Parts: sequence; C-alpha cells; structure tokens
Amino acid sequence: MKNAKIIASGMYVPDQILPNAYFNELLGEDVDTWLRENVQIYERRWCKENESTADLCHGAASEALQNAGLKATEIDLIIVATDTPEYISPSTAAVLQHRLGAKNAGTFDLNAACAGFVTATETATHYIRSGSVNNVLVVGAYAMSKYLNKTDKKTVTLFADGAGAVVLTATDEKNKGHQTGKLISQGQYTDWMGIYGGGTKNPISDKVLQQKDHKLKFVKKFPPELNPNMWSGLAKELAGNMNIDIGEVAQFFITQININAIKETLRILDVDQNKAHTVMHHYGYTGSACIPMAFHEAWEQRKVKEGDTLFFIGSGGGLAFAANAFIL
Repeated sequence: MKNAKIIASGMYVPDQILPNAYFNELLGEDVDTWLRENVQIYERRWCKENESTADLCHGAASEALQNAGLKATEIDLIIVATDTPEYISPSTAAVLQHRLGAKNAGTFDLNAACAGFVTATETATHYIRSGSVNNVLVVGAYAMSKYLNKTDKKTVTLFADGAGAVVLTATDEKNKGHQTGKLISQGQYTDWMGIYGGGTKNPISDKVLQQKDHKLKFVKKFPPELNPNMWSGLAKELAGNMNIDIGEVAQFFITQININAIKETLRILDVDQNKAHTVMHHYGYTGSACIPMAFHEAWEQRKVKEGDTLFFIGSGGGLAFAANAFIL
C-alpha cells in the first residue's frame, strides 16, 4: 500500500502589516505591552479590502507547487482547510483549482476550524493510501480580519490572515511519510467561541448585524490548561503508536494562539523549547494557516530535514483537535 509523503510547502501572507501600535490608537489604550509580554505578538498581516481567502490560497499553493517541481495539472485533489471561506458556496478549493489551472483535480473544503490543516493532511493521507490519487495539494487558509469586530479587544488584536500549503505524494519508501494520526472533538465547547451568524441557525438579518453575531466572538473563557493537556496527551499517543521516545521528535508544529500554552505543552513533555517553531510574532494568529506556515518557515530555515520525525498538533473551535506524525 502506498503512503503519503510531504514533498514541498509554501506560504503566503498579505502585504499589509499592522503593528501593535495600530491597536493602541484604534482602542485608545496600551495593548502593545500586553501583547508583547503575554503572547509575543508584535505585528500581523491583514488582507486589504480587495483581497480574500482565495488570494491567500493561490499564493501559498503556487509556491508549494513550484517547490515540489509539479505542474498544476499533475495535482489529483485539492483540499482547502478554512473557516473563513471565499463563499458559503461554492467551495474555495474550486475557486483555487480554476486559478491554478489544476484541471485534473477534484476539490473540496474542510472546516475543522483551526484544527483544519492537520485534519486535511490526515484526510489526504487516506485518499493516497486508497490508491485513488497520487498528488494532493492541501492548503490551510485564514482571512479572519474580515470577521473581526474592530471594537472587541479580545479578538481584534490577535487574529490575522495568511495561508500555508503542502504537497503530499504517494510513496513506496519505507519509514517515510505519514506514520499515525488522531482526530477527536469536545463538542461541549461548541458555543464558547465562533462566528454564530450567517448560517442556517442565524441567517444574516438586521438583528444578527446589530448584535454583531456575524463577527468572531469569544463567548466564554477557556480553561488555560485545556490545550496543553490535550496537546501533550495527543503527542504522547502519537509517540506510543510509533513506539518511539518523545525526545526523538525533531519538531512540534502546534496551533499558535498562545505561546504560553505551547511552552507548557513542551514542559509537560519534557522536551527542549526550541523544538516548537513559532511564527505568531510577526504574523499574528492565523488559525488553520499557522501550522503549515510554521512548517514552511522551519523548512526554509533548515530547522527540519529529510528523515526528521515531525508532530503536527492542531486545535480549534468546536472544539476540534487533530494530530498526526510524518517522517520527512
């Protein structure tokens, strides 16, 4: 049976840079100090008015294809992981397929919130193992600036826009590619954070617009130990499935909404803090894009190399959790 191997990556962010000082002025108070000291976000990228999720996807996908040495026509399947789609319908992946000229590719979007990218690579792996496809383009994309309430300090300072992409291909190589994975959700948190207007439960109306239910909302505060406990537990499960010591993992690519949660996860696992490459410092929190963006930057900086064992661990609204392991 074929296995799925990551052969290339790419990323794209908008040109518009918003430093923390922008939000000091917007909100009329010093938020820069808190952002620097607590989440280590110094600036972020937002789409301009005429930019949208498909633009981000196209930029990241084009770089990934170039790095893979593949033509768009050689892609069999495109999966876009996003909860900020180009449209409610049709899929963002279909828009991307047309822009790329990937005329032989099937397409679909996948929404597991910020766990979407890892969920999508897990999904792509099963398609490749089935023998139905050889090359899959997976894109994690986020244009959450379009859904931010500019007066909400809890969200407007954190969330940002970007996209990351990988190309997975079928391989016969032993001890390479996908090793193990796990998806799990805690649906009791469904109404704690999200965008609750615009779907069939609360269609767009004057009431929805007035209450800003079409914007991202933190409704309740999540327990601070939730992500570290879940992330470390998933990492231990992956290592156990592979029958390796957690110290053998070269890099952990983890959802990057809170750097302290990442540090606590690594502390629980008793591994070096340098084993989790982070990108939120200059890109803000980019949801389903942050993990592939971090992976691409680490690969570009040669922090990962062929033969390395990598753990990808994502979490997002729902709450959805996804984790998998690849050997480059």
